[in-house]
Parts: sequence; structure tokens; C-alpha cells
Amino acid sequence: MSIPDYQTLMLPLLRLLADGKEHASAEAIATLADEFGLRPDERIELLPSGTSTIFGSRVGWARTYMGKAGLLETTGRGRFRLTERGAQVLSSSPVRLDVKFLKRFPEFLEFQANSKAPPIPATLDAEQSQTPQELLETSYANLRAALAQTLLDRVSTCPPGFFEKLVVDLLMAMGYGGSRKDAGQAVGRSGDGTDRRRGAG
Repeated sequence: MSIPDYQTLMLPLLRLLADGKEHASAEAIATLADEFGLRPDERIELLPSGTSTIFGSRVGWARTYMGKAGLLETTGRGRFRLTERGAQVLSSSPVRLDVKFLKRFPEFLEFQANSKAPPIPATLDAEQSQTPQELLETSYANLRAALAQTLLDRVSTCPPGFFEKLVVDLLMAMGYGGSRKDAGQAVGRSGDGTDRRRGAG
């Protein structure tokens, strides 16, 4: 089974709090992972930044969004419980909770209006699977990959002299070689701009 998106996790997380007791984030993550039958590798799969797991992050965003809508409240560091409003929502037997559902609460609308997190387009509210954090990290990773490929393409079309100069510049930037001449000799050049070792073959 694939990792459920954060909106799919909202209702199961709220149901987990139906007992009215205080719950810890780690407990909720483990319980929901079991409920969705996640494989060991899915439970530990990391975000592009490597700072946290995808599943844990999605549970966290589900919790944050429902908290902003007043369905649950924080009781301590990494601990939370159901609110009266949350209990009322559960008593109505909703089929699904998502961003569209939360927009019926003015506190959530105010949160979205004042949030520094990138807004989710209205057309994607119901089907968006990635959290704002995932969208940012994925976009950043894609931009880095595209830039790296562009640089490789550019370098591969340059003459050998340019490539060797690039290596010398890199060595200098990394602190190797006392001077440009020394760094040039480290890659087999005398500093006069010729590729002697390659030509000697």
C-alpha cells in the first residue's frame, strides 16, 4: 500500500482521539501506520531533505490543520486531544475530512489567510496528496536536479582547456594549492593553458 496523503489521515486521526484522552504524536503515527498496513520501508521513507519521515510529516500536517480548525487541541509538546468541536464532527459520522471540509470553520480560514506556508490552490484542495512542506522540498529538489543537468550539459560541450580551468578553480575554492599555478600543476598543467599530459599520450 502506498503512503496515504495527509488529508486521508485526518479522519482516522480524529477517530483515534475519540476516547477523549491525551495522545502523543509518536503513538498516533505508530497506530495509524498499523491501521493503514504500511510496510517497514514506507514507515521510514524520508522527505527529500531527510529531516523526517514522509508518513510522520503527513500525520503532523493533518494534526496541524485540524488543530487550526479547532477539532483538536495541543496539551503539551507533541501531545494533543479531541475538542468539543471535534467530538461534534465525529458524531455527525463524516465520510471524509479534508481541507475543503475544514474551510467551514472561520478559524481555519483565518489561519490560511495569515499563514506563511504556500497556499494550496482551491482546485487541488480535495485531491492534493503532498503537504506544503513536501511541495516545497520536491520543487527544490527538482530545481537542483535540473540545474545540475544543465551544468553537466554545458561543461560537456566545452573544450578540454575550459574543463581543466574549471577543475583548477574548484581546487582553489576548496583550499587546495597555494596558487593557481600550484593548483594547475596538481591536475597536470604548468599553468600555460595547454593540456600537456593528455597530448603526451
